[in-house]
Amino acid sequence: MPATSDRPGPVTLPRPAWARASPLAPLLRLTLAAGAGDALVAVALANTVFFRVPVGEARGRVALYLLLTMAPFAVVAPVVGPLLDRVRSGRRYALAVTMAGRAVLAWAMAQAPNGLRIYPAAFAVLVLAKAYGVARSAAVPRLLPDDATLVGSNARLSATTIVASTTAALVGLAVGHGVGFAWTLRVAALVFAAGAVLALALPRAVDSDGGAAGGRERVRPPAFPRDARLALLSAVSLRALAGFLTTYLAFLLRRKGSTVDIGLLAAAVAAGSAGGTAIGAAMRDAAPDRLIVGAVGLGALFCAIGAYRYSLVTALLAAFAAAVAGALAKIALDSTLQAGFGDAVRGQAFARSETVLQLAWVGGGAVGLALPLRGSYGLGLAAVALVAATSTVRLRAYRRRPVT
Repeated sequence: MPATSDRPGPVTLPRPAWARASPLAPLLRLTLAAGAGDALVAVALANTVFFRVPVGEARGRVALYLLLTMAPFAVVAPVVGPLLDRVRSGRRYALAVTMAGRAVLAWAMAQAPNGLRIYPAAFAVLVLAKAYGVARSAAVPRLLPDDATLVGSNARLSATTIVASTTAALVGLAVGHGVGFAWTLRVAALVFAAGAVLALALPRAVDSDGGAAGGRERVRPPAFPRDARLALLSAVSLRALAGFLTTYLAFLLRRKGSTVDIGLLAAAVAAGSAGGTAIGAAMRDAAPDRLIVGAVGLGALFCAIGAYRYSLVTALLAAFAAAVAGALAKIALDSTLQAGFGDAVRGQAFARSETVLQLAWVGGGAVGLALPLRGSYGLGLAAVALVAATSTVRLRAYRRRPVT
């Protein structure tokens, strides 16, 4: 019997969503390298600046480190933001430069990890890290998958950073205690170098068609709309809380002489960041302003619980809740800025917001250094300050809302 020509051919099934290549995947790989490298540098600095000196001397060194973390933003806001907006057609190369520069600096710090010369190099690493963060955040909308939201994509990037940072921190501690923290910095240099290669391999969609005016194009500072201001001011209160709890609880627990408690504090913060990111990913369609309101309430509630009945458990819960709230607020803020600003000024918008957030973190950390180390007193003050600041912001916003 002759073969018929209408025999059905092989059936081709559509690929499931999880098997499709996401436009965001190359940026996720770059985020993995950046998060791991930053964590390795942080572990090395913490074990030379904080943990290896007496408590009294540690206060002075941590105060110097807080100033050091604030200083880069004198460069990021007025210089880096406008520069990144002017060269947005070469955003891949800008990201690669921030990674390669950190590789060189981490290797240089490894040559003298205990000397004062480490501070200028750490300053430069922080400048490049913040420049990287601004450029990466500005690039997210250009790689947004068709079926994804900004909240969901930012949550995926945050989750990648947390996984990379946690894993790299453990590796860095093992390397540091095994062969010395100078080798932790050398490993960081290699990770950053790999990140530079990944940055160059990003899709061309990262680069904008315009903005390559070679410095001739004047980029005006962006005006923040109402939604962006509200999101930023609410996130500021949570970032200040994070800075306060980081220093206050670290010294409070270290005074007892137990490194285990410090480790539990670090684990609580890491778990809280992961939890907040997971919640943000699960609530990918939630409005950013609702995420922020819920985050503030969560942080204030657990600080109040810690103030009412202070113990190691309630202190760790407060740190955990503050980390959850901070992660949610950052996801919501990034999504608000990405949606509210065009490609021509998005870098400046993120540079300004990151500057304000870092100032809040340093301010909170400075308060944590200055207050007496009494757990109920410190957590109670944190709860009251958080509620008061956020209520003031929301009340002012309500009064200025136009009547319809």
